[in-house]
Amino acid sequence: MSQHGGAAPVASTDTGVTGPTRAAIEARTLRTDRWWVSPLLTFVVFSAFVVYATIRAFMGRDYYASPYLSPFYSPCLGDCVEGASDFGQPFRAFPLSAALLILIFPLGFRMTCYYYRKAYYRAFWLSPPACAVAEPHQAYSGETRLPLILQNVHRYFWYAAVLVGLVLTFDTVLAFRNAEHEWGHMGLGTLLMLVNITFIWLYTLSCHSCRHTVGGRLRHFSKHPVRYRLWTWVSRLNVNHGRYAWYSLFSVALVDLYVWLLATGTITDVRFF
Repeated sequence: MSQHGGAAPVASTDTGVTGPTRAAIEARTLRTDRWWVSPLLTFVVFSAFVVYATIRAFMGRDYYASPYLSPFYSPCLGDCVEGASDFGQPFRAFPLSAALLILIFPLGFRMTCYYYRKAYYRAFWLSPPACAVAEPHQAYSGETRLPLILQNVHRYFWYAAVLVGLVLTFDTVLAFRNAEHEWGHMGLGTLLMLVNITFIWLYTLSCHSCRHTVGGRLRHFSKHPVRYRLWTWVSRLNVNHGRYAWYSLFSVALVDLYVWLLATGTITDVRFF
């Protein structure tokens, strides 16, 4: 009993948006704008890409139309069609689609990306759905428990993403050939692959992990002028990291779609020279 005769106050055990340190506002949000548009669009676009990429990854065919190789299947290390394997077929006995051998690396890089985390946390988990909008969850543990603690391996996926970028760059160089592998030619597929690899590198090099790799753990930038210059350059790219994430998502799907249509004979490649 309290000194005034009433019942002693009970300590609140609420967490999340109903915690004792949060503003006591019953409304989900006081925002009057259409805050739900962004997470809704993200949900629709991400879902469409996941469905499309999953179908293409499990198809195991129509991924090569000489000289173009779909980025979903590069490098093609499984039982691939003739001409698609520039690095051999060490996993030829793999029973499933060759895309499943390598997609884990670019997928892991994107799924653990700082920007994509924010995007799908808001769009799929509503945690929170937008700034100044209460989330429906009563508790929040951050990325300290399974499965979200696995997000901390993002830096290692970045290393793998650099290797994937180098392979896709090599594929783009090979795209300056005709169907008979003669050099000095360029088609619409070549142009699309050039655009794609540009966005892939912009997305990869603007990554927060790249910024930390080139400039992290330094006490004095003045003693490391080269790393400081690299850090400054990556920092400028980092401002548009989210934009590059979207552009590269669209470009990689567009290149795969173009190769798919070529491989099935639906369209023919437009050759510029």
